[in-house]
Amino acid sequence: MSAGAARTGTATTLLAADTVVTPAAVGPGWVELAGSRIAAAGMGAPPRRADVDLGDAVLVPGFVDMHVHGGAGAAFPDGDPEQALQAVRFHRAHGSTTMMASLVAASPPQLLRAVDALADLVTDGELAGVHLEGPWLAAARCGAHDPGQLRDPDPKELNRLLRAGDGAVRMVTLAPERAGGLNAVRRIADAGVIAALGHTDASYALTRSAVAAGARVGTHLFNAMAPVHHREPGPAVALLEDARVTVELVTDGLHVHPALWEHVLRSTKGQRVAAVTDAMAAAGMPDGEYHLGPLRVAVTDRVARVADTGTIAGSTATTDALFANIVRHAALPREEALSRAVAMTAETPARALGLTEVGAIEPGRRADLVVLDPDLRVRDVYRAGIRLSSLPLAG
Repeated sequence: MSAGAARTGTATTLLAADTVVTPAAVGPGWVELAGSRIAAAGMGAPPRRADVDLGDAVLVPGFVDMHVHGGAGAAFPDGDPEQALQAVRFHRAHGSTTMMASLVAASPPQLLRAVDALADLVTDGELAGVHLEGPWLAAARCGAHDPGQLRDPDPKELNRLLRAGDGAVRMVTLAPERAGGLNAVRRIADAGVIAALGHTDASYALTRSAVAAGARVGTHLFNAMAPVHHREPGPAVALLEDARVTVELVTDGLHVHPALWEHVLRSTKGQRVAAVTDAMAAAGMPDGEYHLGPLRVAVTDRVARVADTGTIAGSTATTDALFANIVRHAALPREEALSRAVAMTAETPARALGLTEVGAIEPGRRADLVVLDPDLRVRDVYRAGIRLSSLPLAG
C-alpha cells in the first residue's frame, strides 16, 4: 500500500504487467489503484505480490476520444440520453474511458435541444463535454453535414449554445472564412471553450489569423479542408506550424494515408497530434444503412459514406483499432511506438481538452486503464478503478 493510500485507509489493488506505458518509461512494471485513483506506479518488480498479475499484457492509460458522433447503433446528434449512453458504453468497452459527444450541423432549436439533453451526462461525468461540429462550416467542405443547415455564425445563437446545458459545450468547430468567423473564434475562446478549425476553405493567412484569435485545434486534419498547394499552403500547413495548435488525425488508414500521418508526426516531433475516431452510429454494427443527423449513410465493408454523394461520413472505428494502427505503421522500436500511440490516444487529447485527471498512468490521476494483449486487442478496461469487463465488446 502506498503512503497516500495508507493515510486515508483506502484499500488498494496492485496490478503488474510485462509492459506498462507511463510518461517516463515503457517496460515491465506495476500500478497501484486506491479507490478511483492511481496511488503509485513504477517500473520493474512490484513492491509486493501483485493482486492482479496481467502477465504478457500491455497496460496503457484509458483512451481519450475528443471527436466521436456515436456507436453501437446510437448517435449523439439525436440528443437521446439513453441512446447516448449506449454509444458511451460501447466505446468505453473498447478503451475510450473519456470522450466528447460530437454533434453535426442542425437548426438552432435542434442544436439547443441536443446540448440540453446531453448536459446531464456531462455533469455526471459520462461525457467530457459536447463538441459542436458546425453549423458554421464551409459549404464547399461540408462533408457529411447537411448543406441546408450551414450558416454564418450569429452572435446570439452562439451565445445561447455556449450557455446551454450549464456550459456543456467544450469545443466548437467552425470555418473562419464564414462572415463573422474570426469574431466567433474570439467569442468561443473568451468563453473558455476550445475553438477548432475544420470543414474549411480558409487560406493559409486567414487560418493564421484564426489561430491568433484563439483557435487551438485543427479538426480531422486534411479531411474536409482545402488541400496543400505549392502557391497556397492552406489551413493544414498553418495549423501544423503553430505550436499552440493540436491537430486531429483519423488513423483508421482510410481518412489519411499512414505515410502522411507519419510525416505529420515527424514535422511536429510527435507532439500535438491527437488520434480521433470520428465514429458514427455504425461503429460496432454490421454493414447497412444508418444516419448522421438527417443524412442517410450507407456502410459497406465497414466504410461509411453519405448515401447520395459517396462522401466519407465519419468512421466505424474504435480507439483501440486506431492505437494498433499507430503502432503497426510506426517505423520505430516497439517501446517507442507504444509511447507514441499513448501520446496520440490519451496524453495529447487530454491536454488539448484541459483534462488533468486523465491521459496518463501517473499517481493522482483517475484510475483509467486499458489492458491490451500482445497483439493490442482489448482484454480489460478499468474506469475510475472499476473493472468494466462485463460491458459488451461489440464490433
